[in-house]
Parts: sequence; structure tokens; C-alpha cells
Amino acid sequence: MSVRSPLRRVGLYAAAGAVAAMTAAGPALAADPVPGAADPAQPQSQTQPEPQTDPWAEPEAEPQTEPQTEAQAEPQAEPQTEIESRRLYKGRVTAKKGLILRDKPTRSSRVIGFKRHGAIVHIFCKTTGGKVKGNNHWYLLTDGTWAWGSAKYIENIGRAPRWC
Repeated sequence: MSVRSPLRRVGLYAAAGAVAAMTAAGPALAADPVPGAADPAQPQSQTQPEPQTDPWAEPEAEPQTEPQTEAQAEPQAEPQTEIESRRLYKGRVTAKKGLILRDKPTRSSRVIGFKRHGAIVHIFCKTTGGKVKGNNHWYLLTDGTWAWGSAKYIENIGRAPRWC
């Protein structure tokens, strides 16, 4: 073996490790861009989160109010603008064994993720693709990474998503 051979292997392993680390960190960096929006997959706590403020702004006096219940606090989680409300659709995974996420709207495409039964997913749009138990509609999901999920196993929460 030449002297270069072990060095090339070390370099190749280092590059592969860096690619694997960036692949694992990518979905975390592509999180929901709406500031202050709660993650629906996480259970809601009884305390209200602190509002995000500008650290350089003048402090304001906080009004004295009674604590709100979850039912009263829920409308605050609604989208703030008309543009956001048109683009946000939600659904719940109904597949008992979970939903497989794919890179194309077909069953033969590459698997790129998985969502558990009952998980809340964010839907960008819908399209037609390969049939899954008689249903050929697929939803483009935006939960950290763009992936396709069969509409057969996603129950809409609110309005049906728009067409892609």
C-alpha cells in the first residue's frame, strides 16, 4: 500500500461524516419560519410562552390580566396574515402503523421519512400520483423537509389543500 492510500481513506471518511452531519442537521435548520408559532406535535403547557421582542426596544409596561385557559389562548395560534392563511393547511396521520414519506407522489419512489399515527402535518398542496388503496391524491408536506404523503392516510384539519 502506498502512503497516500490511508490518507485518502481518512479524507473520504471525514467528508462522508461531514455530509452525514449536514444531512441530519438540515431538517432542523429548515424549521417552520413563522416566529412564535407553537409546534403542534408537542403537548401544550399550561403556561404561556414569552413573546419574542426586539432586545433593543424600550421596555413596555405589561397589562395586569388573568391567566388564560387553553381555549382562550387557542385563537392566538391562528395565522396572522391573509397570505399565511392561504398557504397553511394541516392534517392528521390516520395510518395505524404510521405514514411513509416519499420524494415523489408514487409508492415506488424513495422513502425519505416517516410520521407516526396521530401526528399533525403541515400541507403545502395536493396533486395526483400513484394509487394507494384506490386513492390517487398525494399531499406535499412541509414539516422540516419537503416530502410527499398519501392523502389516503391524512385526514384534513379544516379546509382541503389547494392543488399544486
